[in-house]
Amino acid sequence: MEDAYARSVTEVLDFFGVDPKKGLNDSQVAQHARLYGKNVLPEEKRASFWKLVLKQFDDLLVKILIVAALVSFVLALINGDTGLTAFLEPSVILLILAANAAVGVITETNAEKALEELRAYQADIATVLRNGCFSILPATELVPGDIVEVAVGGKIPADMRMIEMLSNQLRVDQAILTGESCSVGKELESTTATNVVYQDKTNILFSGTVVVAGRARAVVVGVGTHTAMGGIHDSMLQTEDEVTPLKKKLDEFGTFLAKVIAGICVLVWIVNIGHFRDPAHGGFFRGAIHYFKIAVALAVAAIPEGLPAVVTTCLALGTKRMARLNAIVRSLPSVETLGCTTVICSDKTGTLTTNMMSASKVCVLHTVQLAPVISEYSVSGTTYAPEGLIFDSTGLQLELPAQSPCLLHIAMCSALCNESILQYNPDKSNYEKIGESTEVALRVLAEKIGLPGFDSMPSSLNVLSKHERASYCNRYWEDHFKKISVADFSRDRKMMSVLCSRNQLQIMFSKGAPESIISRCTSILCNDDGSAIPLTTSIRAELESRFHSFAGKETLRCLALAFKRMPVGLQSLSHKDEKDLTFIGLIGMLDPPREEVRNAMLSCMTAGIRVIVVTGDNKSTAESLCRKIGAFDHLEDLAGHSYTATEFEELPAMQKTLALQRMALFTRVEPSHKRMLVEALRNQNEVVAMTGDGVNDAPALKKADIGIAMGSGTAVAKSSN
Repeated sequence: MEDAYARSVTEVLDFFGVDPKKGLNDSQVAQHARLYGKNVLPEEKRASFWKLVLKQFDDLLVKILIVAALVSFVLALINGDTGLTAFLEPSVILLILAANAAVGVITETNAEKALEELRAYQADIATVLRNGCFSILPATELVPGDIVEVAVGGKIPADMRMIEMLSNQLRVDQAILTGESCSVGKELESTTATNVVYQDKTNILFSGTVVVAGRARAVVVGVGTHTAMGGIHDSMLQTEDEVTPLKKKLDEFGTFLAKVIAGICVLVWIVNIGHFRDPAHGGFFRGAIHYFKIAVALAVAAIPEGLPAVVTTCLALGTKRMARLNAIVRSLPSVETLGCTTVICSDKTGTLTTNMMSASKVCVLHTVQLAPVISEYSVSGTTYAPEGLIFDSTGLQLELPAQSPCLLHIAMCSALCNESILQYNPDKSNYEKIGESTEVALRVLAEKIGLPGFDSMPSSLNVLSKHERASYCNRYWEDHFKKISVADFSRDRKMMSVLCSRNQLQIMFSKGAPESIISRCTSILCNDDGSAIPLTTSIRAELESRFHSFAGKETLRCLALAFKRMPVGLQSLSHKDEKDLTFIGLIGMLDPPREEVRNAMLSCMTAGIRVIVVTGDNKSTAESLCRKIGAFDHLEDLAGHSYTATEFEELPAMQKTLALQRMALFTRVEPSHKRMLVEALRNQNEVVAMTGDGVNDAPALKKADIGIAMGSGTAVAKSSN
């Protein structure tokens, strides 16, 4: 069902003839399986090993060299030569060709692995409603019309249309498909927009993405190749391996060489026709053979049999040099292609950025002694590692951040009003998240603030193992406060709260959208003495001004934190309790750019290489990042340089051509748009390099003249280039 996103829940259920309370019956399952097929990505028919080997010799220059080797061998036999020296030249030629063929076979075998890796993103099991009962089935047995229940941490087993919300919200991390830096809230309402992309289909759960918050039920609308992931699979199958610039030049050289050698051989033979009857040859026919052997020997001598060896050696040396710079080259000719590159299409999320949401700004009220003074802190660190420093507005480092009352309460609230998990993975040697990226960012911020009452903080934390360090401070607060009740996030309140108790004291911590939290606050915490004072109109206006600055100019994702003392003995929270709060602070987060990106961008521009940033994220967010990394430094105005996929598709053909020549940013794209961009640029005789890390980048990585996958990227991306 192609347009399930535009239809109501009732229309979708009626289309498949399914009762949302009972699910499909056995006969419907069998019928739908015959009609729509299995929920698996089909395996590509692999070429046999010997076909791959023979394919490596399907090259004009290689054929010329093979002929030269055979002729050298035959001439040696005719002349009666014996010993190793007689067959040295043909043997060397054949060994060189065999080595080149081996490299080619290995490269093509690696390319096929991308399709295998793509299947790893399919879910293994699914909770399915059939015949009125829920059961856990292999995901491969799903058919369109099945009712499936999904929950936090679960992988979506097929493309599905939301039909029922079982919690206050459902949020899904679909970055591998769309490149969005934040999780996406899903809803039941149909989409009325035209020219929709994956990001606009807010009622569709895409196969292979992961639920990070909430619980819901959905009806399967697409399986196997009829899913978004299946579309990527088909796109990769349809992409043929392109000839590199070096290969094109060698082919041209081979054609030219073949013509010249053939012409010279014929000319030499014809010029000597008069000498065929020379008595020394023993007859006309023997004379013709003699001069034919001379012409062939001349041809063999003219063939540069050492050329493949020289080319391979040069490329291998380039590969070795790149390996020293931590770049692994999978295909030798790509070394030369890299040197010819004129345009780089770079994915944003996970490539230019770390794809790890991090708190970068904190805003609190410092004092109101003379007038309201707002303090702003900046936070270093761009990953989930609990490593980073906090600086005040003058750039001075805070030695003991937890001694500041507001920062201390921010650490408490961040640790307690949180459902995520931060842990260290020793196999990958990095810190990983489970849950919402914004909540994990709060956990990391709590670690950076540290704990109160220790003069050696935060240096004493460095003696811990990485496993212990991951959530040490968070566990401290969780051990000292007992969670009693949680009021989950809801879309109407735009906040969540948690009731905690400690030493006969009960406190409600809240976090949420700044506009929701600020409107519910009647007091605010001061950072200079830890007192709570009334939240006046002027202070409220200043906070709202900072919020709009964070969210607008700096395009940060903002959260506000607050707390409230509750009556002792309270056992549950209601939405009515979320009033008369005390404001703690405002936190600005972003998916931070990698530290080395700005210098790399400058190097590319200095070398005359144009960089186009390609992302599924919002236009304003992407433009803000591009300013930070220097992608727009050479531009005075963004008009004609920044396009969304929809804006670009609506342009007339002539304007599209001009837009491609000026484009610096391409946003709100699907995987097909990235592939289209690469193809369009190549049609303009550009040598295109594509960098990326996600499943959504794989088709473009494979289509580009050279695909560059990030070391931190998915296995699909690494195998596709």
